[in-house]
Amino acid sequence: MRFQGTKNYIATEDLKLAVDAALNLEKPLLVKGEPGTGKTMLAVEVAKSLGLRLIEWHIKSTTKASQGLYEYDAVKDIKNYIKKGKLWDAFDSDEQVVLLVDEVDKADIEFPNDLLQELDRMEFYCYELDKTIKAKKRPLVIITSNNEKDLPDAFLRRCFFHFIAFPDRAVLESIINVHIPKIKKNLLKKSLDMFFDVRKVPGLKKKPTTSELIDWLKLIVSDDLAQELIAKKDKELLPPLYGALLKNEQDVELLQRLAFMTRRES
Repeated sequence: MRFQGTKNYIATEDLKLAVDAALNLEKPLLVKGEPGTGKTMLAVEVAKSLGLRLIEWHIKSTTKASQGLYEYDAVKDIKNYIKKGKLWDAFDSDEQVVLLVDEVDKADIEFPNDLLQELDRMEFYCYELDKTIKAKKRPLVIITSNNEKDLPDAFLRRCFFHFIAFPDRAVLESIINVHIPKIKKNLLKKSLDMFFDVRKVPGLKKKPTTSELIDWLKLIVSDDLAQELIAKKDKELLPPLYGALLKNEQDVELLQRLAFMTRRES
């Protein structure tokens, strides 16, 4: 099986190779990158592309590694009160599945260490049932991280690592044409110019991402006035409908100050 991307997910060659390497090495694929670069959607589209079932485990700050194995909440006839976790579900599948462990760095720092043996051996022991649960088919494990905290070295050694860089202009155009196929070329060019100008502003707390760009362009396409403003844009930095791109007041104020200074100097 080889991952070639899908019609809804534009994958770079190095990302395709990373997915294939994880499959061939039978190692989890650890994916890092800016928010909005498609880390979570990668697992969705890999499963779709390879015709595999997807099991999603979205990690929270309170998530414990043991919850991925199983939980129980009673003391009598214990087998009736075992709640299977996402790893058990993946291990118990008769067919190979894709297991997404999403935003692993949200959990406690011990979370990755607590899963080392299970991900390595593809099995775990259930004390309540006195039974070892082994994977019938080794799942393709895709783990995402937003780099909020460092992951343990022992955990990293067991993964194949790939960093999804922010897409260059050509890749962004391909992504946009998938989501907004009727956008005019000139509007796309000028909008991307403005988008990259915003991303280059030093001191931004949160740079706009691919998903925010797509939302912004959908609004632009449906707004004639916004299109006129983009066509006339010269040196003013604040884009029309900027609320789709900028997500905090500090960044809005920063661009407003820069736009005012630019106008004053000109």
